[in-house]
Amino acid sequence: MAAVRVEVSVLPDSVLLQILALLPPWDRLRAAGVCRRWRRLALDRAVWKHVDLSQRRVWGTPLLRRVLPAGLSTLRARGCLLSASRQRLLSPALLSALGKRCPQLRCLALSETDLRRIPYASVPASLTALELRRCELPISWFHPMAPSGTLRRLLLHHVPAFADWHLMAASCQHPLRVLSLRGTHRVTEAGLLQAAPQLKGLRHLELWGCGAGDATMGAIGSHMKQLRVLEVVDCPVSSAGLGPLKSLQGLERLCLELGEKVAPKAVIALAQALPRLRELQIVGACSGMDEIRLSLSHCSCSHSPQAPD
Repeated sequence: MAAVRVEVSVLPDSVLLQILALLPPWDRLRAAGVCRRWRRLALDRAVWKHVDLSQRRVWGTPLLRRVLPAGLSTLRARGCLLSASRQRLLSPALLSALGKRCPQLRCLALSETDLRRIPYASVPASLTALELRRCELPISWFHPMAPSGTLRRLLLHHVPAFADWHLMAASCQHPLRVLSLRGTHRVTEAGLLQAAPQLKGLRHLELWGCGAGDATMGAIGSHMKQLRVLEVVDCPVSSAGLGPLKSLQGLERLCLELGEKVAPKAVIALAQALPRLRELQIVGACSGMDEIRLSLSHCSCSHSPQAPD
């Protein structure tokens, strides 16, 4: 079959806008130099609603300053923390400009960024989602005396400085709905127990490599009854820790790493007590998966020898 060739110039504006939005930001800016029509489309607010700069270290460059339109909703960017460069690419002034020029910004995702000289007050107040991956934080972030915030989603993956006081301050300051902690080894069970009463509104909780234990499972069962998704990995849960989770009657997805002595019957009893459970994933050693699958017809059961990515 012969290939069909379509002239780009005959495509309607609505189609070209969708195509331009899929291009990397630097290619969108190049497209703006083609002709007047392309400049108008390439600089349209719809094209710059979501910007992903994480493939390049671009903080503070002219490119970043050119891609801060008023309609920006999501911004992802990467710093120089894990590079040979010592340049600090993020500044309070740049964050302040981001907040002023982009009042509709809802999600800010930073990776490999040094935030130790960035006051938390510089973070745009419009954010509802903050994602930090392999970043450095100062002790003062999420100060408990700060005004109530608007964050609903907080994700911290491999942020070694994030500790109990950060968790407590963030849980007091923001009405969180999603909390994902992975590789935050300074978060202890004591910190999780202290923050649990402030996290009653959570719908989605991930604890990977934290200090979670059976007492944490008790706090989750007592205070986080609105949970729909719960993942506890690299923190083996014993049979005693499974019992309190039966109170999570709205739970739809459960991912657990089990302790060595947890019997399949304990897992089955938990799953049968959760009427809305549709997905159960067991991480680590588990010799009774066949028995679990046969006993649980109301949900999909899977087993992973290692924690999923």
